[in-house]
Amino acid sequence: MRAALHDTFGDPTIVLHGGDVPTPQPGAGEVRIRTVLAPIHNHDLWTVRGKYGYKPTLPAVGGSEATGVIDALGEGVQGLAVGQRVSAASVHGTWAEHFLAPAKMVIPMPDAIDDETAAQLIAMPLSALMLLEFLQVREGQWILQNAANGAVGKALAMLSKARGVHCVNLVRRDAGVAEMEALGIDNTISTAQSDWMAQVQTRLAGGSIAAAVDSVGGRASSELMTLLGDGGTLVSFGSMTGEPMQLNSGDVIFKQATVKGFWGSKVSQAMAPDDKRRLVGELLQLAARGGLSLPVDGVFGLDEVAAAAAASLEPGRNGKVLLRP
Repeated sequence: MRAALHDTFGDPTIVLHGGDVPTPQPGAGEVRIRTVLAPIHNHDLWTVRGKYGYKPTLPAVGGSEATGVIDALGEGVQGLAVGQRVSAASVHGTWAEHFLAPAKMVIPMPDAIDDETAAQLIAMPLSALMLLEFLQVREGQWILQNAANGAVGKALAMLSKARGVHCVNLVRRDAGVAEMEALGIDNTISTAQSDWMAQVQTRLAGGSIAAAVDSVGGRASSELMTLLGDGGTLVSFGSMTGEPMQLNSGDVIFKQATVKGFWGSKVSQAMAPDDKRRLVGELLQLAARGGLSLPVDGVFGLDEVAAAAAASLEPGRNGKVLLRP
């Protein structure tokens, strides 16, 4: 079968290429899925670089999420059928004509959810929903996030709104405000404005930030901590700058703040199956009724994977870059 793979770790725009690999055969408890669309996530590109928490054996087929149609069942699989339209995330090798997934990781997709949404519905939105639960915030409380126009940031803003949680969304470009508003996301503020911190306080209208999500690192961590309310929680979700978090010890001490790290993979593994089913059900219902907008910036073929990676790395993207076999 055709696949998008890499023989070495390195710059995704250089090392990724199309190639032929054996079609995988499902083992016990697995299904084989014929890929329809697969997204390119940031963590996929970090995996290609060899700098993520998971390091595949080379040569490796990229990708960790996709939507498609089951075309083979492994021994002992029940509750799923050949021909069934499904999605799967937290798997490996989805940038290919076929991929394998544990049956327990496969989620049937209702007809009301289109392929472009189904392809990216699980990994980032589910991470955002698990993150929202991790923050332990209640209806009516305020949260704050930077890098809000990323995939998880947009999903977190939409999911917060659906749950009645107020979310202030920080973006780094003035144009990002209009982009977020076009998706129905309000309370977006550009940090390119010199008075952006004062703008945050104005939006709060006397309220306080119960939790903040930092996806940038460096000085941005300190800025979020400054805006955090007493007894609040700062969660490190990522580090776009690659810099260590900078925190003012006075803010941490006098606010009695809590600082935590969040890695969706670890949180997902520790989550009770009933809780995970509840969250997935919430996502499916929200997406089916149009309450979760997941735009697509471009669709590329497997042999165009290097160009697709470059497109995915472009600043100011309005949506996900997808691969179609």
